[in-house]
Amino acid sequence: MNDLGDIPRIALDWHRAGTGAALATVVQTWGSAPRRIGAMLAVSGAGDMAGSVSGGCVEGAVVAEAIEAIAEGTARMLEYGVADGDAFAVGLACGGTIRVLVQPVGSALPEEILADLVDARAARQPAALVSRMDDAPRLVTEGHAERFRMDRSGFEEDGETFVAIHNPPLRLIVVGAVHIAQALVPMAKTIGYDAIVIDPRTAFASDARFPGVTLMDEWPDDGVRSLGLDARTALVLLTHDPKLDDPALTEALRSDVFYIGALGSKRTHAARQERMQIAGFSIGELGRIHGPVGLDIGAAGPAEIALSILAEMTRVLRRGA
Repeated sequence: MNDLGDIPRIALDWHRAGTGAALATVVQTWGSAPRRIGAMLAVSGAGDMAGSVSGGCVEGAVVAEAIEAIAEGTARMLEYGVADGDAFAVGLACGGTIRVLVQPVGSALPEEILADLVDARAARQPAALVSRMDDAPRLVTEGHAERFRMDRSGFEEDGETFVAIHNPPLRLIVVGAVHIAQALVPMAKTIGYDAIVIDPRTAFASDARFPGVTLMDEWPDDGVRSLGLDARTALVLLTHDPKLDDPALTEALRSDVFYIGALGSKRTHAARQERMQIAGFSIGELGRIHGPVGLDIGAAGPAEIALSILAEMTRVLRRGA
C-alpha cells in the first residue's frame, strides 16, 4: 500500500455509519516537517483516527479541530510550526511547519465525491481530488500527468487550488519463487508495495517459504494477465528459465508497467533480447528491460541482489528510465 492506505474508505465508512468524519490533508510544508505533502488523517466525530499528518506530533490538535469542523460543517486550514507556542506545546519540535486542510465529509467534502474516490482506488484508477477553500472539491482522472508520475500532491500556480494525488498502491509482481524473491518481497512490502509471487512450481511457491504473501501457481503469462498490468506495477523475472520468464515478459512489454527487471548474466540477457526480437519486439521496446537486473552495487548473495533490484525500481519510479 502507499501512504494513503485505506484512509478515504475509512472516512467514508465512518460518515455512513452516522458518526461523522473528516479528512485532514497536509497541503504545505516547510523545513523538516515529518510527513510529505498529501499525507492524510481520517477523523471520526467520536475522535477516532486513522493515518497521520505529522508522525504523531500534532495529531491530537488536528483531531480536536476536525471534530469542531464536523459539527460546523465547514472546512478549516490549520498551520502548525515550532515558532508557534501552541504548536510547540503539542509536539512539533522537529523544526518544521505544516499546513493541514480539514474537510468534513458530507459538507465540505460531498459524500458522492469521496465515494467516487474510494471506487477509483479500488479499481486501481489514478485520481486527483482538486480542492479550493471557497468551492466544492472535484475528482478528476485526467490531466496532472507530471503529478501522477511523480506521485506529488501540491498547490497549483494560483496558490489556491490544491491537487491531492491518489495513485493506486505500488505493486510488485515477481515471477519465480526463488531465494532472491524471499528477500525482495519483504523489503518491497516494507516500503509500500503490494507484492505477488507467481510460480507454477508449487514446491517453490509455498506458504512455508513465503508466509503472508499472495502466491499464484498459474503459468506466468496467465497470472499477469489475470492481475492486470499498469503504470503502478513493477515486474521482476527471477526464474532463469525462458519457458517461465518469456511469457510474462511478453505481456509486460505490451503494457505500461513502470519497471521490468530480468535476472541473468549479460550473455543470458543478450539471448533473451534475441528471442524477444524474433517474437516481434523492437530494439526500443527491449530497452525497457533492465537486465542484468538491479543497480551495480557489487551485490553478493540473495539479500544484496534484492536490495539492488529495489534500489533500481525506486530510481526508475522517481526519476524515469
